[in-house]
Amino acid sequence: MKMKARAKTMKEKNTSPIVGSIAKGTLIALCVSLILVLIFAFLLKFTNIPDTIISPVNQIIKGVSIFLGVFIGLKKSKELGLVSGLLIGFIYTFLAFLVFSILAGSFSFDVTLLTDIVFGAIIGAICGIICVNIKKK
Repeated sequence: MKMKARAKTMKEKNTSPIVGSIAKGTLIALCVSLILVLIFAFLLKFTNIPDTIISPVNQIIKGVSIFLGVFIGLKKSKELGLVSGLLIGFIYTFLAFLVFSILAGSFSFDVTLLTDIVFGAIIGAICGIICVNIKKK
């Protein structure tokens, strides 16, 4: 009977840090994204950057945000990099869509959202694999 309780307690201990890492990574990615978008908006306002550059820069901002979120969120983790990174990328992309849609005042569900979610999940998974396999000192 004590073995079952001990196994359950150990399972809860292993799951909790992963959930915390995913939440931390997602929030960090969202904050980085908001800051970078704000900086880019100021650059657009005060310079003559062409409008054709907006979409590629937005994709770069998303990629950098996901990378930093996964890297910082999984800094102490040594396992489940693929799954954790994938979840951080997926949740970040969905939350970023909600936040930026609220700021824009309109929601647009289309193929672009689907590709952004897939892009975010793949980038997160790749970053997760890299981050958990980096030798930690």
